[in-house]
Amino acid sequence: MSSRERILGRVRRALTDVPQDDTPYEQAVARDYLREHGERGVAETVDLLAENLADYRAIVHRTDPGELPYLIMRLLAARGSQYVLVPPGLPPEWMSAADPTRVHDRAVSTPHELDKVESVVTACAVAVAETGTIVLDGSPDQGRRRITLVPDHHICVVRVPEQVVSSVPQALERLDPVRPMTWISGPSATSDIELDRVEGVHGPRTLEVVLVGEGQASADVSA
Repeated sequence: MSSRERILGRVRRALTDVPQDDTPYEQAVARDYLREHGERGVAETVDLLAENLADYRAIVHRTDPGELPYLIMRLLAARGSQYVLVPPGLPPEWMSAADPTRVHDRAVSTPHELDKVESVVTACAVAVAETGTIVLDGSPDQGRRRITLVPDHHICVVRVPEQVVSSVPQALERLDPVRPMTWISGPSATSDIELDRVEGVHGPRTLEVVLVGEGQASADVSA
């Protein structure tokens, strides 16, 4: 008897006492989940996103389109970044006031070369308020997945309110499942080592999220 036959035999014996009227595995299970938890207006949804991002130790900024280039300039200057990685489709006006040397997202760049870059600036695909999550899908204004994993500082710009949704189900409806998605809830962190939180293990140590939109009063929020 082969190993396969022995395993299948054990499975059959384990299922002998299962009633015949149980739902078969191949039958679809109803998943009538809530699409969102509670009813919120647009402003409340954006406020919840900012609150949950900060709870995950991301640094949250609010600004309007006119002030965005100057905010990015100040954030990069505060880090002392001499090189900033920029995806090809990032709106050029976002970086119009920034001084650091721009490094382009290239397929031939090695991990060693990327590690020399202090900061990366990207847009996002969607942001989820209930979970404090930003999602990247590799679009031209976000670049390859690795450019947001190697540099130690990530500035992610979220357009408000059009890119903000309440829940994960709403986010999934906007995303293309064949694209290379990265779901980010705060800076990279792990507690595997003696239950001590260590940041920057699997990606950027510092995540700054900029909520940009008309009527967004300039403000900073952090945990």
